[in-house]
Amino acid sequence: MTEQRNINSMNLDEMSTGEILRTINNEDKKVALAVEAALADIEIAIEHVYEAFVKGGRLFYCGAGTSGRLGFIDASECPPTFMTPPDMVQTVMAGGDKAVSRAVENSEDDEQQGAEDLRSRNITENDVVIGITASGRTPYPIGALKYARQIGAFTVALSCNEHAVISQYADCQIEAVVGPEVLTGSTRLKAGTAHKMILNMISTTAMIKLGKVQENLMVDVHASNYKLMDRARRIIMEITNVSYEQADQMLEAANKEVKPAIVMIEAGVSLAEAKAAIQESKGYVRKAIDYAQKQYK
Repeated sequence: MTEQRNINSMNLDEMSTGEILRTINNEDKKVALAVEAALADIEIAIEHVYEAFVKGGRLFYCGAGTSGRLGFIDASECPPTFMTPPDMVQTVMAGGDKAVSRAVENSEDDEQQGAEDLRSRNITENDVVIGITASGRTPYPIGALKYARQIGAFTVALSCNEHAVISQYADCQIEAVVGPEVLTGSTRLKAGTAHKMILNMISTTAMIKLGKVQENLMVDVHASNYKLMDRARRIIMEITNVSYEQADQMLEAANKEVKPAIVMIEAGVSLAEAKAAIQESKGYVRKAIDYAQKQYK
């Protein structure tokens, strides 16, 4: 499907700029529906990712080209958004890190290298490995999934074709069938968009389930620059109804960590007590506040 020609763009080279844009936009509208059709399988993947994190396991994205780059984007956003350790969500990419900015196209054909690159990360049965390939037949992520299954890690295949080859080697098969691309075979378009949406869902939902979100606020944001410091203060304000100045003072007192600052304000406890309550409550702020109020009052 990802290599077929799209009947709606057969005269792409003769279209005006506006016509090209409308054609791309109309095709992009189909992506969310394709993702919707795969929600049940995405849910299965998320539950296993969450369980892996609870056990101290990690999430690995494995892919080549656009698929690998999408993995890098999602993995790199987890530490600043959710204050996760850098190794909690990782990407293993054909051609190595240099392939993020410069294509190393022939690297995707080496199935054994996919296995070797994953082996070098010392994966265990507590980890989850997601092989990403639009066509569903790229050797590199297939090799990674084969190795992951031997180790006993939970495996997920993410593709854009029905009955994809890679699905044969996964415990969970996510197939978002978006149809032929506007530009034939250019899977950085609809297929890439679908995969980006799905990776967003997987990492974000798993982090929510880990207690890194309260209401719809990122209470584990890493306040590492001016913008994120300002966001952290406003999150504290939203949840506790204190002033901007008070939020700033408590954020500083909590060593720029939002969760302890919230618990300190709401429960009226010290930083050490707030952290102990958060740990006791497995990261959930609401539970930590209740615990601190009962334990330290």
